Amino acid sequence: MNALAVGRSALVVLALLVGAGAGLGAVVFRWLIKTFTQLFSGHADYSAAGHTANPHVPGLGMWFVLFTPVLAGLIYGPLVYKFAPEARGHGVPEVMYAVARKGGRIAPQVAVVKSLASALCIGSGGSVGREGPIVQIGSALGSTFGRVVGAGEDRMRLLVACGAAGGIAATFNAPLAGVFFAMELILTSFAAEGFGMIVLSSVVASVIGRAAFGNEPFLVLPAFHTSSPGQLPLFAVLGVVAGAAGVAFSKILYLIEDACDWAWRWPEWARPAVGGLLLGGLLLLLPEMYGVGYPVLGDAVAGKYAIGFLLVLLVGKIAATSLTIGIGGSGGVFAPSLFMGAMLGSAFGQIAHHVFGASAGGIGSYALIGMGAVFAGAARAPITAVVIMFELTGEYSIIVSLMAAIVLATLTSRLLTGDTIYTLKLRRRGIDLSAPAPASPFTGITVGAVMEPVPAPLPANISLSQAADSLAVSRHGALPVTDTDGSFLGVASARAVAEVLAEGGREGEPVREVLTVPKPVHADSELATALEALVTADPSGLPVVDEAGTGLSGWITHQAVLAAAHSRPVQTV
Repeated sequence: MNALAVGRSALVVLALLVGAGAGLGAVVFRWLIKTFTQLFSGHADYSAAGHTANPHVPGLGMWFVLFTPVLAGLIYGPLVYKFAPEARGHGVPEVMYAVARKGGRIAPQVAVVKSLASALCIGSGGSVGREGPIVQIGSALGSTFGRVVGAGEDRMRLLVACGAAGGIAATFNAPLAGVFFAMELILTSFAAEGFGMIVLSSVVASVIGRAAFGNEPFLVLPAFHTSSPGQLPLFAVLGVVAGAAGVAFSKILYLIEDACDWAWRWPEWARPAVGGLLLGGLLLLLPEMYGVGYPVLGDAVAGKYAIGFLLVLLVGKIAATSLTIGIGGSGGVFAPSLFMGAMLGSAFGQIAHHVFGASAGGIGSYALIGMGAVFAGAARAPITAVVIMFELTGEYSIIVSLMAAIVLATLTSRLLTGDTIYTLKLRRRGIDLSAPAPASPFTGITVGAVMEPVPAPLPANISLSQAADSLAVSRHGALPVTDTDGSFLGVASARAVAEVLAEGGREGEPVREVLTVPKPVHADSELATALEALVTADPSGLPVVDEAGTGLSGWITHQAVLAAAHSRPVQTV
């Protein structure tokens, strides 16, 4: 019980640290985007600047957008190729895979490479969002923290989810959305302990984000209000249309990526730069596609665009985002799906006004609901979609219409396809997260089948200097320690004894002062379940205790586990 309480206390501290790290990471990431956008375009957000020239290179006029994706691609292409290939693309599927199949292990360099690559891509005109990168950045931080403290797989996964939630909460000033995004998409679980830790991480990250960016949501929208029950059928129809649009976006994204894969025959590191010419040409035709495009989204919600232009922006965003990902760019698909939803919803609202007049309600309401519904259709995350739209507006009167549209969008998506925009990327690699995990090579093997004899134990009252002599000649570098009645107390490692002796003046202390008590492993335990305890233990191995937990049955080492896996016959299908 005491060990369990300590573990939970440590987990709380880790969740807070991961949240703080993700919050700071979001601050740095948004600063990088702002800096690179200003550097490459000369504007804070070029999507709202029309065909204005870059003041840094006025002689190029509006033609500068042809070259900004190329220049950025020459930087982040080699960076991603050499240091973190998993940083390419929109990021969330890689985190989902790491949690479901890799025990939450994500390479620490991903956080740095993803930050730079995505900021360069978005700042130079890449038509992608920042949620995918910040999820991958925060998750990599959580995984790194877990590795440093030797967390087991379950807690490693939880720390990864804490990092994802913290990143979303800080960068979008949406703490609730961060929590539900992490639990609905990353963990796919709403366990009570996990929920509490993720909330802590999200809150800390949100506080840091608000200190840096203020208390405003990431997108300021006009006031919304729906009061007529007659509008509900219109919102329901919009939900179905938006769900189909979300599925279409998913399919087109990977069709264009396939086309880019088919056409490219040269080194991967050069692909973003060469493909950047195509992206630059699209930006030259439609500068509203530059970067994330929140100002354009806001104008659409405010009803400033005609129906025809809204549809052009919708198709343009699908093409620009798909092309950015297809040429090897790095960025998320959440913000583009909101952009598409705003265009679709605003166009739908204007059509409804032409048909039904003022009784159709405000156009902005349709744009807002379209945003949530397209995201729900693409990602099939209805809870996250509802929560983030509600956090954006704070308007409760729209919640019934919003929920109805998002649920219908999700159902439409499920009828049209078995995959989401995230899982489809993995399925194309032959990975099905809905299928059972591949069988462990240790399935059916017990600890007793591979354990070694117990090494000679140390008496609990032996001095540290005497223990050092025994540990120096021990094959394991660690020895069990027993009490005077022979009951097992813990393990003394050569490293722990050496660290204490290095302080000086403590040679006469009993060895019981440096004991560690590992997680109990029994001879009849499945080897697969014992691996978690072994991975987090001292490199020398673990004692195998009897059912009472007071006697020793054997000793299990990494070498013994590897030998068991190596000697087992390979099963063929």
